Amino acid sequence: MNRIRNWLFVIICMSAPAISFSQNSTALTIENIMQGKDWIGHWPGNLRWSHDSKTLYFDWNPGNLAADSLYQFKIEGQAPTKVLPDVRRALPSFARKTNRRGDMQVYEKNGDLFLLETASGSIRQLTNSIQKETNPAFLSNDKSIGFQLNNNLYSWDLQNGQLVQLTNFKKGKANNGPKPKLSGADQWLKQDQLNHFQVLKERKEKQDATEKAREKNKAKRPKAIYYGNKSIGNIRLAPNERYVTFRLRWNPAGPKPTKVPNYVTEGGYTEEINARAKVGNDQSYYKMGIYDLKKDSCYYLDLKNIPGINDTIDFLKDNKQKDGQSKERQRKVITHGPIWSENGDDAIIVVRSLDNKDRWIMSLDLSNGQPSILDRQHDGAWIGGPGISGWNFSEGSIGWMPDNESVWFQSEAGGYSHLWVVNVRSGKKKRLTKGKFEIYNPKISKDKKHFYFSSNEVHPGERHFYKMDIKGGKPVKLTTMPGRNDVVLSPDEKTMAILHSYANQPWELYMAENKEGSIAKRITYSQSDSFKAYQWREPEFVTFKAGDGAKVPARLYRPEQPQEAGAAVIFVHGAGYLQNAHKWWSTYFREYMFHNLLADHGYTVLDIDYRGSAGYGRDWRTGIYRFMGGKDLDDQVDGARFLVEEYGVDPEKIGIYGGSYGGFITLMAMFTKPGVFKAGAALRSVTDWAHYNHPYTSNILNTPELDSLAYIKSSPIYHAEGLQDALLICHGMVDTNVHFQDVVRLSQRLIELGKENWELAVYPVENHGFQEPSSWTDEYKRIFRLFEVNLK
Repeated sequence: MNRIRNWLFVIICMSAPAISFSQNSTALTIENIMQGKDWIGHWPGNLRWSHDSKTLYFDWNPGNLAADSLYQFKIEGQAPTKVLPDVRRALPSFARKTNRRGDMQVYEKNGDLFLLETASGSIRQLTNSIQKETNPAFLSNDKSIGFQLNNNLYSWDLQNGQLVQLTNFKKGKANNGPKPKLSGADQWLKQDQLNHFQVLKERKEKQDATEKAREKNKAKRPKAIYYGNKSIGNIRLAPNERYVTFRLRWNPAGPKPTKVPNYVTEGGYTEEINARAKVGNDQSYYKMGIYDLKKDSCYYLDLKNIPGINDTIDFLKDNKQKDGQSKERQRKVITHGPIWSENGDDAIIVVRSLDNKDRWIMSLDLSNGQPSILDRQHDGAWIGGPGISGWNFSEGSIGWMPDNESVWFQSEAGGYSHLWVVNVRSGKKKRLTKGKFEIYNPKISKDKKHFYFSSNEVHPGERHFYKMDIKGGKPVKLTTMPGRNDVVLSPDEKTMAILHSYANQPWELYMAENKEGSIAKRITYSQSDSFKAYQWREPEFVTFKAGDGAKVPARLYRPEQPQEAGAAVIFVHGAGYLQNAHKWWSTYFREYMFHNLLADHGYTVLDIDYRGSAGYGRDWRTGIYRFMGGKDLDDQVDGARFLVEEYGVDPEKIGIYGGSYGGFITLMAMFTKPGVFKAGAALRSVTDWAHYNHPYTSNILNTPELDSLAYIKSSPIYHAEGLQDALLICHGMVDTNVHFQDVVRLSQRLIELGKENWELAVYPVENHGFQEPSSWTDEYKRIFRLFEVNLK
């Protein structure tokens, strides 16, 4: 029998045969570890404090119920307790806005507005309506609350209860525009009629007087601003209550959505799920408007003079004649903000080009809509990194300094994401942190004297919480436990609530004083007896040298008694820009447990933070620009060589697997590096980047229309003829992220190429992230069998 066997194209929906294991330690089974948290134990999450800093609330499920429950821990108490349903319903929302004096907070809950007095804890309900009031905040005088209702802004006077509508945004077009202007001849004829007939003249004078009196006595209402068929959002009132800003979005062509068929439904009929458009199909335009309440006038931001707005994208500069981009043209942008200084005198906006090559931070004069440049960050690949990246802008990543003249922000200008400050008057910039590490989630302290932030300064795979003088200097490390420490400070900033985990220990809740060297007290114990019975490996944290000289970080799992010329598996994490060779509990916890099981069966496992992964700065992040499946795949191949040279692995016994981006890399490995990996399991894989979404793909590969070569180089479907070794493909049929269509198209390609050494397993009720333990179990039994058959 052929060692690889003839792998037929099959759609397999039944459960795979059970696999038994014999190990020296407590036995692991795929059935158990694929139960996930139901077998491990449900760890706590979603931490939030009471307004008085005396109680911490968090989601937890120690009883392994159908869903998490709300728990509370009193800082003077001994153990957490479950919050009863009626108490939970009465709790205020944790998304609250505080007034300047700090004695009141306003929030929205279930579409209504509430006012909380912080001293007494008493709550007053302000609205009770079918319509949904949202985004409440105190206005500058603390006497009124502004909020949003049906895409318009309102103010509520807390003293007399007066409700005032501030804006009158309306969809569509005005029904009663200006009366048509009479021609010269018609105007003369009308006046002649009035001169000849006294009755007409008197009626006209009476009608004019009536309309003038009506206008004079009519209550003042905000001007109606029609925005056609566009969508309106980001509506904001300036602290001085004079200006309202808003953002319009429209797409003249209309992005063509995709449909995902759902075959297993309650009604028995196939249903279609509306899903995202494909890359290149989102041609949206954005425009920021300013409405002057005092002048009752509306105007729009003019961005045509932003430095670099007309620049040709770097990769097109050498191909201007080929692609028709020889003429400079204004690139499309989106505007975020404004973000006002605390005294309300100044505003800044963040402008991003939709090709994501530029980010501008600008001050904004609301009186005329004129922006002034403070900082431009340009990247020939794409803008990204902690506090910078993202398809959705976070206002927590930029803010005003206490002097109300400077703005702090994050930038990769030095190669890593660090804290910077720019003065809005002089334009002078200063870097506050520096080094080969990243800054995460900076925040200014309540007393305005310090920054708080997380950082991986100690080790790329370790996160700690720091405090630093507002002017910069050496940060003080406040957490001490190795691994990752996610801190939520109490409102009075005296206590740190810490979610902590290590590589072989899931997340638990701790508390500590907010000071250097404080000892953290453990609050929760979440692990099940079954989970604790096994001796979970602490991965070895290693680096190896890539072909281009780069040092690649990885986690290594080894058998207790490695065999001579043994087998090995390389795991490829998903998302591309994600970190997994770290010292905390992985989001890939099923895979972590599976790697322990593989090691028990004699496999050496390597888990690589390949090029494109998070946590290692700009150059590592952008190493995959215009060629996914290039350096990131080379790192897997170099990892295989590392296993052979350093750990005596048999080069004929190496497998590879991964999901999503990891599935894509697996396909590229099997198609473009034949013979390196004798077996590969590609899970929920992108097979053709031209069929993936716009925000993610266009950053890295531009668009198919402009950069077709990048898509051809990077898409597995173009390289399927290279398949030689055993391939398993697994995919959920209702995957709304990487559509099932991806593997259907690849399957047809493999059939036409006459390939036989592959199989496809489909999961009819699963989306991109599997939910059912039975699906996880079936999938990983197939992966294990793939390796057992082909690597041993």
